[in-house]
Amino acid sequence: MTDLIAKLYEQGIAKKLLGCGKGDLPEYADGTKIFFHYRTTKCDDEKTVIDDSRKHEKPMELIIGKKFKLEVWEDCLKTMRDKERALFIADTKHVMSYPHISKSLRGIFGKDKNHEHHEGGHCCGMMAMAEQGLGYPDLDDLVKNPQPLEFTLEILNVQKPNDYEKDAWAMSEEERTDRIPVLKEEGNALYAQKKYGEAAEKYGEALGLLEQKVLKEKPGDTEWEKLEDMKKPFLLNFSQCKINLQEYYPAIEHLSTVLKRDPEHLSTVLKRDPDNVKALFRRGRAHVGAWNPEEAREDFNRVVELDSTLSGAVKKEIKILDDKQKLKDENDKQKLKGLFS
Repeated sequence: MTDLIAKLYEQGIAKKLLGCGKGDLPEYADGTKIFFHYRTTKCDDEKTVIDDSRKHEKPMELIIGKKFKLEVWEDCLKTMRDKERALFIADTKHVMSYPHISKSLRGIFGKDKNHEHHEGGHCCGMMAMAEQGLGYPDLDDLVKNPQPLEFTLEILNVQKPNDYEKDAWAMSEEERTDRIPVLKEEGNALYAQKKYGEAAEKYGEALGLLEQKVLKEKPGDTEWEKLEDMKKPFLLNFSQCKINLQEYYPAIEHLSTVLKRDPEHLSTVLKRDPDNVKALFRRGRAHVGAWNPEEAREDFNRVVELDSTLSGAVKKEIKILDDKQKLKDENDKQKLKGLFS
């Protein structure tokens, strides 16, 4: 602990203890997650407050070793015990990026929701920022007048790398790969318990992980094809959950992802699986639920063309569709009678 504080002093960061923490100083291995509150103030006589995370709905989170843009925070937090509260004064050189980070955090935490930002994209956006500033007068002042800052930090909770479920962005490539089959098993177990909403969340999380892996591959390559194929069962299962929850449009969207062709690559390996019978059958049912009768009949007819053994199941679904159509027609007639009676 003393060595860590001495190192801070050497870097131009002073620490003052405001409230003792609990237990020993954590190891803070890479991957450790810290939940904490921060209060940023100027070093002027008024101690002008710039940011205070207690005004947010949630505390700040930081994962050690993930290269948070404000490195001074990680250095300071690593000298603190769980539940400790301390004041740090950081030299200007350590906080030059703070105005930009503060702007991002304010956006994430929803500060000044009515605040208007006038930003363009890419080069134009950078030129506009140079002319208009960050959109916050206090942050613009920090950019124009760089100065030391005070950070009051309070650790709320420390979680070791294996004590929490990592967000996708925080996972290594190996962790993402290992997580996917686990999510499938968890989703299947929840589905068997008829917990369709929770099961859909598991399948959706797996799809997110797979999509991140797909983006790293060249479309059409063997690995890309393999990952695209791995997405199919998750898309199908997610859609079935949504159908059971009577949330038909998300089901139609995800089933169409299985079935559709990429219009830019119709003659290449980038086409999807337009004759996937399971996807067609389920999308037909979803179209019935969303009351798209023509689209439903089209999907059901295609199912029978591809697999005649499913004609019995399709007839049952078409009967349901016909019964709904008759009921709707009768209701429409009654409404018309009421208009002219």
